[in-house]
Amino acid sequence: MHSRRLAVIPALILFVTLSGCGSDDDSTDSPAGTPTASESAADGTCVYQQSGTAAKKVDPPPSEPVAADSMTIRTNRGDIAVTLKPDSAPCTVNSFVSLAEQGYFDDTKCHRLVVGFVLQCGDPSGTGAGGPGYRFADELSGDETYPAGTFAMANSGPDTNGSQFFVVLEDAGLPPQYTVFGTVDAAGLKTARDIAKDGNGPDGTAPAKDVVIEGVS
Repeated sequence: MHSRRLAVIPALILFVTLSGCGSDDDSTDSPAGTPTASESAADGTCVYQQSGTAAKKVDPPPSEPVAADSMTIRTNRGDIAVTLKPDSAPCTVNSFVSLAEQGYFDDTKCHRLVVGFVLQCGDPSGTGAGGPGYRFADELSGDETYPAGTFAMANSGPDTNGSQFFVVLEDAGLPPQYTVFGTVDAAGLKTARDIAKDGNGPDGTAPAKDVVIEGVS
């Protein structure tokens, strides 16, 4: 798959590789039938379209979004507390909460680190190709910015959100193409930055020391 490249240095890390277990569609364009954000939330409900094979067995989220406002990602390196944004990204928050409640993220490794940029997690396969077996639309205003502590969705193009997310480690000049659905607190950002201090492992992609999500509550 040839992912669309961004005009920012290592921004390609935010793209989900849709080969293998993540999806059976290797296009970076919006696939036919994938709902747009306006179609998803026009009546206040969310649409999750089947896509590929789930990296870990999980049920799709309910179409009625939940109003959760915070979650804590517990890792072997420390907790990362997140204040969620259900008002601006209701369907993204709904998906994240549903996956968390089903244990989808439990005992999974954060698979990508770009020092000084982002820590990316949310793929149980640990390959960057894994997803939940469904995709859903972006929730973007076009005014998104990505300061340090931003909690946002990784994707492989418009409306291809699944389960992979990232924490912005330092202010990033990304284009408004990634749904922002939360903010990491100061302690959680320090945890993520401490992880980054160890650098990358031999593959040049994963953190040097395993970062394992023990649970999300």
